[in-house]
Amino acid sequence: MGSGDEGTNVVVCVTGASGFIGSWLIMRVLEQGYTVRATVRDPDNVKKVKHLLELPKASTHLTLWKADLSVEGSFDEAIQGCNGVFHVATPMDFDSKDPENEVIKPTVYGVLDIMKACVKAKTVQRVVFTSSAGTVDVEEHKKPVYDESNRSDLEFVRSVKMTGWMYFVSKTLAERAAWKFAAENKIDFISIIPPLVVGPFIMPLMPPSLITALSLITGNEAHYGIIKLGNYVHLDDLCQAHIFLFEHPKSEGRYICSAEAATIHDLAKMLRQKYPEYNIPESYGTDENLSKCVFSSKKVTDLGFQFKYNLEDMFVGAVETCREKGLLPRLNDDIDVSKPAEAQLSN
Repeated sequence: MGSGDEGTNVVVCVTGASGFIGSWLIMRVLEQGYTVRATVRDPDNVKKVKHLLELPKASTHLTLWKADLSVEGSFDEAIQGCNGVFHVATPMDFDSKDPENEVIKPTVYGVLDIMKACVKAKTVQRVVFTSSAGTVDVEEHKKPVYDESNRSDLEFVRSVKMTGWMYFVSKTLAERAAWKFAAENKIDFISIIPPLVVGPFIMPLMPPSLITALSLITGNEAHYGIIKLGNYVHLDDLCQAHIFLFEHPKSEGRYICSAEAATIHDLAKMLRQKYPEYNIPESYGTDENLSKCVFSSKKVTDLGFQFKYNLEDMFVGAVETCREKGLLPRLNDDIDVSKPAEAQLSN
């Protein structure tokens, strides 16, 4: 599949355009020379789309389209005529009072609606779906290593209802439904499985994944369970992997995209050294001798992809961006970042 740099007029639709991953991905595909149709729920909400319209090449290569995962057929127009689709949009409200209807159903029905739009368009050559590590490793007893063949235990997830449970269920069911639809309708479908995504960002609000990643700084103990045995990828590496797999002629199936594994103790030590002013806690109610749980990215690296950023790069990028945007306190400032500025839906 040709890239924009080769002079090919590649037109792609990116869903979840205003969000953490979507906005950075759009920045990178615009640099590649792609023409981008970016879907957002409200193109007229200047606060939500200003950072997209200010991107280099946006005036000539970017258009905004109104679409909503909960509205059937709303992606049809944006996808018509596209060569590819990057489906990034996903509800991420961990505090939802009605997770079945506000998170799970829109995620599953939304991916199917997008797949149907691809069939109608007849021009889409490949769909790249942003999945989640939550589709792979959420189970009672952790394995030392996970690969693309592993699946989360939904019965366990629904019974325990840990922080983020509705997100794990929604992404697992959505990916399962998408694979079935892709097989039945002969759609070239790729799913990318990132762990916790960390790094600098261009969206104006605190990204939901950083609420978890920076929980040792903010003191949001409810998220410690997610970073107890964490795997991480830099936002830029993840977006470059999306483009790499979209363009690579031999891409197929699922791809874990994880650069580093770290326990909560590893993370605390690193943050304590880099940012002593945040008084990172010394204990987290967990065993001091935790063994790392590793997400293997062998499949994508064997295809030729290379990760550029380490754990420190990810967290320094995230913290410094949060500081610049006033989302994280410098020294004695009193800012509550334990929750996003509003319940966010990254689509």
